[in-house]
Amino acid sequence: MLALLDEGSDCFTRSTFPAHFTGSALVASADGSRALLHHHRKLDRWLQFGGHCDGDEDVLCVACREADEESGIANLIVASAWPFDLDLHEIPANTDEPSHWHYDVRYVLIAPADAVCAPSAESKELRWFTADEMEQLPLDAGMRRMVTKWRALYARRAHHVADQP
Repeated sequence: MLALLDEGSDCFTRSTFPAHFTGSALVASADGSRALLHHHRKLDRWLQFGGHCDGDEDVLCVACREADEESGIANLIVASAWPFDLDLHEIPANTDEPSHWHYDVRYVLIAPADAVCAPSAESKELRWFTADEMEQLPLDAGMRRMVTKWRALYARRAHHVADQP
């Protein structure tokens, strides 16, 4: 990722090949027990929400925008301005673009307790999953790593809450 930044190319636009930055977010429920995934229409996989930076170098802003647009949930809360995960994954060629790499900067966003989701045209379906349920899905290595990290984060949170007087 640092090498891509150092190249001086316009790495925050989707027309930069063979790689460009993207921003994405794992949307957790207000209590942290479930995460919302979407079944991506083009890639035919369960994924976190995310997309292209379209020239915006504020990748957290990109992740928030994409999660809002793709989940239909307004007022998502940023769990941390620090990235939760970094991932490089290949995107297969399609009619508009050659095969290329997404340098994905990933965050965790928290849905309000009364959140109502609505799928965008990019999704076949939206569904809330526990970590155990996600581990039963055919996820790629990057998603599996993110689920493992999210499970550990939720366990630390639950332990911290239990220690409170």
